[in-house]
Amino acid sequence: MAYQNIFNRVQVHGAPEPGVPHPKGGIWGRGKARFSRLFGRVGDAQVGPGYLGTTGLLSLLFGIAAFEIIGFNMWASVGWDPVEFIRLLPWLALEPPAPEWGLRIPPLNEGGWFILAGLCLLISVLLWWVRMYRRATELGMGTHVAWAFASAIWLFLVLGLIRPIMMGSWSEAVPYGIFPHLDWTTAFSLRYGNLMYNPFHMLSITFLYGSVLLFAMHGATILASGNYGSHREIEQIVDRGTAAERGAIFWRWTMGFNATFESIHRWAWWFAVLTTLTGGIGILLTGTVVDNWYLWGLEHGLVPPYPEVFPGMADPAAAP
Repeated sequence: MAYQNIFNRVQVHGAPEPGVPHPKGGIWGRGKARFSRLFGRVGDAQVGPGYLGTTGLLSLLFGIAAFEIIGFNMWASVGWDPVEFIRLLPWLALEPPAPEWGLRIPPLNEGGWFILAGLCLLISVLLWWVRMYRRATELGMGTHVAWAFASAIWLFLVLGLIRPIMMGSWSEAVPYGIFPHLDWTTAFSLRYGNLMYNPFHMLSITFLYGSVLLFAMHGATILASGNYGSHREIEQIVDRGTAAERGAIFWRWTMGFNATFESIHRWAWWFAVLTTLTGGIGILLTGTVVDNWYLWGLEHGLVPPYPEVFPGMADPAAAP
């Protein structure tokens, strides 16, 4: 196939691919396969057959329950007006309980709905992790995807469960909502002396941007050498071909170093996993170990002192 630019993709398919037989008998999957030209522009054109299973079904049910609890509470907050609900949706929120409740379970309308929604969402996410893990082992695959998902779950648990318990109050949890979530992030950073001085936050952002760069470099390399069979990556991992050779020499010429067709996937996996792993550590240390990241950075030589613009004014964060 001749080399194509980044905007075009040839869609080739024949009969639907049923997949491998289930180890316990029967065909792996449910329903009939069909083809979508729209999906074929970004991935494989085949849709289905799918497999839900017990854990998948329970995960969806608990996820829908959490979604409904959050949605109906937001709708109730605007007097059940559908127009106002749609207009104000980005600003609506389901807030955590007030600080005076601590770790006790409050009445539904005073934060109980938030606790219930969080419980349903937590069960849904954990069941989906079990589903991913089991599907991989049933197919004889590695469990890399499940453990990558576990890193994201770690950050989710820190924000909504582990840190609030360590702080002794459910009020420390993140509210459900679009802008309220962003407002919480801003207030959280200001409250603890600028989260940007948190070294684990720095690492998280480094791995986040690094993931973007690595995936862009890898995707571009495969597309650029597609004319030489680079799309057959596994084959060129074990039997290096001209696409792998050209990709390697390109990066050695331009950077002095190249990843291999195999190792680039390990690089990308680790960078992506470490984004949420280090981010969760940074959030967990905030308020539990470090009360002010700017003062911590000042003490450890990480940041310079601010110039004294208004002489005689004391920093409230430095007060006992």
